[in-house]
Amino acid sequence: MDAASAHSLADVQYTSFWLADPGRPEPLPALVGDTECDLLVVGGGYSGLWTALLAKERDPGRDVVLLEAQEAGWAASGRNGGFCASSLTHGFFNGLQRWPDELRTLERLGGENLQAIEDAVKRYGIDCEWERSGELDVATQPHQIQELREGAEQMREFGIDAEFLDAEATRAQVNSPTFQAALWDRDGVAMVHPAKLAWGLKRACAQLGVRIHEHTPATELADSGAGMSVRTPYGRVFARQVALATNIFPNLVRRVRPYLAPVYDYALMTEPLTDAQLASVGWQNRQGLGDCNNQFHYFRLSADNRILWGGYDAVYHYGSKVRSEYDHRPETYQKLAGHFFTAFPQLEGLRFSHAWGGAIDTCSRFSAFFGTAHKGKVAYALGYTGLGVGATRFGAGVMLDLLAGDRTERTELKMVRSKPLPFPPEPVKWLGIELTKRSLDRADHNGGKRNLWLKAMDAVGLGFDS
Repeated sequence: MDAASAHSLADVQYTSFWLADPGRPEPLPALVGDTECDLLVVGGGYSGLWTALLAKERDPGRDVVLLEAQEAGWAASGRNGGFCASSLTHGFFNGLQRWPDELRTLERLGGENLQAIEDAVKRYGIDCEWERSGELDVATQPHQIQELREGAEQMREFGIDAEFLDAEATRAQVNSPTFQAALWDRDGVAMVHPAKLAWGLKRACAQLGVRIHEHTPATELADSGAGMSVRTPYGRVFARQVALATNIFPNLVRRVRPYLAPVYDYALMTEPLTDAQLASVGWQNRQGLGDCNNQFHYFRLSADNRILWGGYDAVYHYGSKVRSEYDHRPETYQKLAGHFFTAFPQLEGLRFSHAWGGAIDTCSRFSAFFGTAHKGKVAYALGYTGLGVGATRFGAGVMLDLLAGDRTERTELKMVRSKPLPFPPEPVKWLGIELTKRSLDRADHNGGKRNLWLKAMDAVGLGFDS
C-alpha cells in the first residue's frame, strides 16, 4: 500500500458511520418475566421490523412482541451500503438465470415493494435521507462492455427503465478514468441512510403498539400447547405464532443452518467532499454504483457528500463463526483505500472518517429463501446475501402469509416454494468457498473466463458470480 493511501486511514474511526449518527435512539428495556402475545418476532433488523409493522397494519388488534438481542438495526441493517433495490432476486440477472418463467412477476412485485417502502417512509415520517436515484453498474474491463450492452437490452424487454452508456456518457455521470461503460437502472434503486430507516421502522412499530424489547436474545424455541414458547435470559414469551428474522445469527430452527454461510463484508466512508472535489467527480444524479467484477466494489454519496466505498473482499471464517473481532480487518481497509484512489485519483489527499464490517447471511442462490416449522406455527425468511434493504419487506409479507396459511401470489412463487442447495459440512465448506473465491479472482484477471471449478458450480446451481 502506498503512503498516500495509508495516510488516508490515519484518523479513521472503527465503527459504522450510519450507527454513529447522533440521532441514534435510546435502547428499549429488556424483557423481564413471562409474557404472552399473538405473534412473536425474533430479530430487530429490517426483516423483523417490517414483519412486526406489516402484522399490525394487517390487523391492528394483533398483539405483537419483538425481541432484539442487541439494539434495532445494530447488525447488517445498520452497516450496509444503503442501496434499497427493487430486485427480489439479488439482481435482474440472477433472477433471469434461476426463475426465468416468473421473472416478470418477480420484477413487478419488486417494483411494487420498493414503492411501498417509499410510501411507508412518507406515511410514518421516517427521516432516512431517501433518494430514488437509481444505480449504475460500471464496466472497468473491456469484456464487460458488451455484457452491459446486452444486459440493458434484456432488462428493457422486461419493462425495466435501463440504458447503456458508453465510456464518455458514463464519465459524464461519474468521472473515473477506470470506467469504460455503464448500465443505468434509472428507477429500480433508492439510496437511504440504513440505520435511520431501521430506527424509523422501530419508532413506527412502537407507535402502532408493537411491544419491543432490546438486549433480549431469544435462546430456545419449543412447542407449548397450541402455540410456542421462546426463552430469554430473564423470562419467556408464549406466542401463538413466531416469525424468525435472525439474519446470519444461529437460527432457532436448527435444520436451516446448513443453508447459510456468514461472509464478512467491509466498507470505508470518506470525510465530506468539498465543492471542488465533488465537481471533479461529477455525480450530479447521485446514483449508487457498483462495478462488474466478481470481486466488486459498491459506492455511493451520503447526504452530506461523503463517499461510501465498500466490497471487494468477502471473508468466510472456518466453521461459520460469527464473532465481533471479525468486524474489522485492517488489511481489507488498506486494500479498499488503494482501490479508491485508483478509481478517483483526482481525490488524492481525501481522508477516510469511518471503517467497519459485518456478517452477511449468504446462501448458495444469493436470494432469500423461506419456510415454516413446528406445524406452521413458526416461519422464517433468510439468505438475503447483502441485498436485503428492500427485499426484507417482501420477505416479511411472505412470512405473514405462511403463518396465516394463505395461498397468495407471493407464496405460489417458485422462488418462495424452493430452497437453495445447502452448503456441505466442514472442511468441505471452507475449502469450496476458498476455491470459489480464488477462481473468481482469477476470472477477474483473465477476461471474465470461468475455470472448470466455476463451470461445475454453475452446473449444479451454485453459480457464484459476486
